[in-house]
Amino acid sequence: MNSPLRSKKIDQTGTGYLPGLAIDCVIFGFHEQQLKILLLEYQNTNLLALPAGFIQEEENINDAARRVLAERTGLTDIYLDQFYVFGDQSRHDPAPMRAIMEAKGMAVDDNHWLLRRFVSVSYYALVDFTRAVPNPDVLSDSCDWYDLASLPTLMLDHQHIVQKALETLRTDLDRKLIGFNLLAETFTMGELQRLYETILGQELHRSGFQRKMLSLGILERLEKQYNGGAHKAPYAYRFVSDK
Repeated sequence: MNSPLRSKKIDQTGTGYLPGLAIDCVIFGFHEQQLKILLLEYQNTNLLALPAGFIQEEENINDAARRVLAERTGLTDIYLDQFYVFGDQSRHDPAPMRAIMEAKGMAVDDNHWLLRRFVSVSYYALVDFTRAVPNPDVLSDSCDWYDLASLPTLMLDHQHIVQKALETLRTDLDRKLIGFNLLAETFTMGELQRLYETILGQELHRSGFQRKMLSLGILERLEKQYNGGAHKAPYAYRFVSDK
């Protein structure tokens, strides 16, 4: 069964999907020393939102999240983690979704299932920016990367969801060693340090950081790639996944 936000015809009742339950995804990428997230934009509404989706009746919730991520990024091998459930009654506001649907020329019934209250199971995902191919859903007009440091205003409580995801990412960075999922297959120690500094929002001591990373035994050092002066060529590394 296709997602209702992939189909050109959006069913009024949400048949085949769990009622009142949604998935919101904070998809992180790292590019040009900037931490970025994917956002959907809805033309003629001035609304932006996180990629979202719904759970099919016969679908595991983690599988639903992976399906949503694959639809938005074109990737299937993504690091994914469920980090929070947002269920306060105050987050329910049908006005933004009504505006989005009406901007698409849809006749919106007050009982349409997309206007009802939803509890959001939220995930954060880490992707290689260079491999992702952003793709909007049928209600949105674009799906693009935005700098986390200068995000526009987001609809509903999505700003709060992003902040909670960032807090969780910072906590997990060392505990789960997940930063490598934001880098290309090979990287320099300097690139790895800049990633950590960007996520943590603080400068790190170069020699101390390098010593710490090498002591973990999870990096394989590769031969230098000489491009000019040999003394300037940094070592490249890759993550040893089985460790």
